[in-house]
Amino acid sequence: MSEPTKTIEKKAPGSASHGTRPPRGDKRDGNRDQKGKGRGRGDHRDREPQEFEQKILELARVTRVTSGGKRMSFRCALIIGDKKGRVGFGIAKGGDVQLAIAKALHQAKKNVIRVPLVNETIPHPVWIKNGSALIMIKPAPKGTGLKSGGAVRMVLEFAGVPNAVTKIMNSSNKINIARATFEAIKELRVVEVKTESKEKKPVEAPVQQ
Repeated sequence: MSEPTKTIEKKAPGSASHGTRPPRGDKRDGNRDQKGKGRGRGDHRDREPQEFEQKILELARVTRVTSGGKRMSFRCALIIGDKKGRVGFGIAKGGDVQLAIAKALHQAKKNVIRVPLVNETIPHPVWIKNGSALIMIKPAPKGTGLKSGGAVRMVLEFAGVPNAVTKIMNSSNKINIARATFEAIKELRVVEVKTESKEKKPVEAPVQQ
């Protein structure tokens, strides 16, 4: 008996059989079509700008003694401002750092005040004492800048005060100094001088008889 003959089919170059991987070019083209759809790229462009800038003035771990033992928490003092005349201060406690920062931010937004400015500086000098902290803030001419330091400088920077001279005495507590600075800002007043215009009436010449 004669053996059956086997036919061998020749494959055309570039043709793919069933179950084989597609060429690399197809995979790359698919990735090009889906560019920007993965891993959240481009999401940061859609975010709205924040109304206030914020900075932590002090972050400390505090403990409170109770009948059941010591209870640990975190205290955060936060300053916010738009650098256009508005500034706020908040202080709060929380079980963890993130909670303390969020509560302090909420408190600072409730206590936003506006700083009056005249000729790119404060209208007049002011002295304020809060606790043991005594601070002085004086106006300065254009080009002087902020000759200040510590918590007072941070508050004035976030308030957008370009020129001022300050002095801190009797205390190094950042929270007391910040509170005194806010009390000093609340004492600032702008005096508006109104000049009344006097119209000169024509003088009638005497009638000659």
